[in-house]
Amino acid sequence: MASFSSTNSISLTILSLCALVQLIVSSSVITLPPNIRVPAILVFGDSIVDPGNNNNMVTLAKSNFLPYGKDFMGGIPTGRFSNGRIPTDLIVQALGIKDLLPAYNDPSLGPADLLTGVSFASGAAGYDPLTAKLASAISLEQQMDMFKEYMGKVTAIGGEDKAKSILSESVYLVVAGSDDLANTYYASRLRINYDIPAYTDLMVEGASSFVQGLYDMGARRIGVLGTPPIGCLPSQRTLAGGKARKCVKSYNQAHWRSQLFNSKLTSALDKLTSKFVHGRAVYVDIYNPLQDVIDHPQNYGFEEVTRGCCGTGTIESTILCNELNPFTCADVTKYVFWDSYHPT
Repeated sequence: MASFSSTNSISLTILSLCALVQLIVSSSVITLPPNIRVPAILVFGDSIVDPGNNNNMVTLAKSNFLPYGKDFMGGIPTGRFSNGRIPTDLIVQALGIKDLLPAYNDPSLGPADLLTGVSFASGAAGYDPLTAKLASAISLEQQMDMFKEYMGKVTAIGGEDKAKSILSESVYLVVAGSDDLANTYYASRLRINYDIPAYTDLMVEGASSFVQGLYDMGARRIGVLGTPPIGCLPSQRTLAGGKARKCVKSYNQAHWRSQLFNSKLTSALDKLTSKFVHGRAVYVDIYNPLQDVIDHPQNYGFEEVTRGCCGTGTIESTILCNELNPFTCADVTKYVFWDSYHPT
């Protein structure tokens, strides 16, 4: 159990955001001080935190079909890129807000859903505007527009005071960057005029601009997750890890073992926070916790880290991970990855 002794609402932004990472891998519970409240969680980013915003779009970046969701509420494929819950579901549950964080584009959303938070995230989005465009996903700019629309709905439901409270006291999470590096930079080669230092600068500019936009809207508790060790994803092991399918060193070392961007992002968020009169933007390290799971799976009850459960586990993701694939594993609890890109 993670507990927080600080009663300073600004310091809560660390919301113990490090504890958010901890609960993602251990399902722990967050206990807040009695005078601190988090009315809602609002999420932006890519497929790791997309609960189904892409479902009705013309895009390959969707997962509203089996076997996705096979362990979710009786086997319902909701558009979550996993066999079950995704990190943001664990977070809202650990905070005692609700059991699941829904997609903003879910047509069945009611007033209670809106007042306690939603996800605007879209599979295949990124800080580079080209990333979402390549996959016909919802860009971060469009996600910001959705957020503005959302605040209008919240105001209509609860009034000005309620809307202001939700705006300033909610926790905002931004999760992006992996698709920029894995898809736009490495796979498509459409940013070949950039070297890695220049491209990570472009990404950081996009992240900084987005966070500043949230702050300007009234957000005060902002957590931004760094990129994971993308060279260790099953898909990248298959594409560039050789016959042994090892972690792709070139991908990791190309930006200081997947941390050149993370390092720059940390500095950028520190600079932004120093300018904020109220509130904070905090870097959340996901690289090291995930790398530790990959390096020491037995410590977390896992057995397989090089392959996903779905299909052969080497390349399948989205439409390639489907009911017709006969190779999907029987026991998903042994696997860190569900498909070749997303965690179980």
